[in-house]
Formats: sequence, C-alpha cells, structure tokens
Amino acid sequence: MQPRNMSMSGVVDLAALKAAGEAKQKAEQARAEAARTGQAPASGARLVFDVDEAGFQQDVLQRSTEVPVVIDFWAEWCEPCKQLGPLLERLAGEYAGKFVLAKIDVDANQMLFQQFGVQGIPAVFAVVAGQPIPLFQGAAPEAQIRQVLDQLVQAAEQQFGIVGAPVEPQAADEQEQAEAPVPAGPYDALLEAANQALDSGDLGGAIQAYKNVLSDDPANPEATLGLAQAELLRRVQDLDPQAVRKEAAENPADVPAQIRAADLDLVGGHVEDAFGRLVDAVKRNAGDDREAARLRLLELFQVIGADDPRVTAARTALARVLF
Repeated sequence: MQPRNMSMSGVVDLAALKAAGEAKQKAEQARAEAARTGQAPASGARLVFDVDEAGFQQDVLQRSTEVPVVIDFWAEWCEPCKQLGPLLERLAGEYAGKFVLAKIDVDANQMLFQQFGVQGIPAVFAVVAGQPIPLFQGAAPEAQIRQVLDQLVQAAEQQFGIVGAPVEPQAADEQEQAEAPVPAGPYDALLEAANQALDSGDLGGAIQAYKNVLSDDPANPEATLGLAQAELLRRVQDLDPQAVRKEAAENPADVPAQIRAADLDLVGGHVEDAFGRLVDAVKRNAGDDREAARLRLLELFQVIGADDPRVTAARTALARVLF
C-alpha cells in the first residue's frame, strides 16, 4: 500500500504550475482579443510562415505536437492559390493560435509535394501530432473552410489534448512585463494552500481547494493541473503496487489493469512506461476499452504538462495508433 504522504515532487515541478498557468491565461486573453477585433495578435507573423524541405521536420512535424499545423500547398502561377492563400492567412489570425499556417511553394519543394500525394493545387492538409490529415483541395468557400478548421481544432483537443500554441508577446511587450510588478491574482492564496496540501499528502484538502477555485474559474490552468495530480495520487494511494503490476503483466488485454499500472508507473516517475502502456492499450483494443485507455492517457498528459518532451513523443505515438 502506498503511504499517504507520497509526493509528486519527483515527477512534476509544482513550482512551475503558476508560471505555466499564467502563460496559458495570457494566450487565451490574446486569442479572445483577436477574435473580438478581427485582427491577428501581436505575434500574428508567427502564425503564418513559409516552410521548405530543410525546415519541415522542426517547423511542421515537431510543432504539430503542440498545435495543429495547417499546410497550404501553393504556387506563384496558380490563380486559385492567390484567392485561397490570403483567406487562410486571415483565418489564422482570427483563430489566434488555435492552429498555425505553413505555406509550401510546390515548385521549390517537389519532394514534399510528392510525399503528401498532392494531386493538384491549391491543396490543404493538416499535421497533428506528426500525422498528416488531408483537409480539402481547391479554393473552397469560407464557410466550408471554417467548418473544416473547427473540426480540426476540436479533434486535436479531444483526441490528443492539443489546445493550440501560446501567442507570444512582442519583444517590447516582454520588456515592459519584466519591468512591471505582477499583481497578485484573486486565487493566489487558495492555489498556494492547495499546492502545499498536495505536496504534503493532504489529498482531500488539495482536491477540495482546487475544486473551489475551478467552481469560480473553470478554465484556471493551475487549478486544473493541480487537481489532475491530486486525483492521480488519490487513485493510487490504496493500491498494492506488487499486486497491480502482477495483474497487469499476467493480463495484457485487461485495460482496467493496465490503467491502474500506468497510474503507478507515473507516480513512481516511470513516465515513458506509463505512456507506452496506455498507447499499447489503445492500439490493442476497440470500443469502450480503447476510449478508457485514451482518456486516461490524456489525463496523464495533463499531470506532466504539455511542454514536456515525453508528452510530445507520446502524443505522436498515440496519433500513429489512432490514424
């Protein structure tokens, strides 16, 4: 049986929760302002960029583990491309970081053109968690494009927990923010108490404190992450690790057993093992069992944090078994 005073300190940096939460809140505020004004945020240029074969791995494949990447295959001589391109660029600004737009000149990047099996241009694809997804071909109507993009953003979040890229402020804004004092948030005291309760093993107190914050601020990222950690610890506190691992080893097709073992793996610091176990469960199963394994994997992603490279790798692995 696990001791009640177990801690997540070996797995997650609790001190980083506040900074991550503030960054995400700023990103959401920037997105909301962009949607209200119809303008791209300060970092709009980063939402639309040209890609060549040399930069494809980093600019598209790696970035797709953090945000859906929409690819516009175009050419200078293509008249429909000249209609579609500006529309996609405007929508990238309006969506304000929920997807990014990579523009590929097919004349200069024939290898990418062939690898994607493009039949004609303009052609629009997406890459999510390293996996290519065909979207549409030709200069489609704006309403149809918006519908496709909405479905892409929703699928990225629901299937992989990918919620989009933070909108980075301009350098001048960063300097201003560094010099200005940071005001205390309305939930700072509650969150600090919750974090201390979590780290000391008072799981019931931590869970209730995080839920108190979320009842008033359902999107609070620090409380969301903290609650995920506290609930993970509560799930494993009464488990017999030896019995759980034995059951999982003897019954590889038993998804609930694999889920329990994955929870123990994560708490023990074996993050890759936990993720790999659940990816395998998704791959081997169908129906409710497959969905249960996938949802628990997304919960564990949340515990570790979206920026962790182990989460990035596991998202890519999950995409391979889902598509």
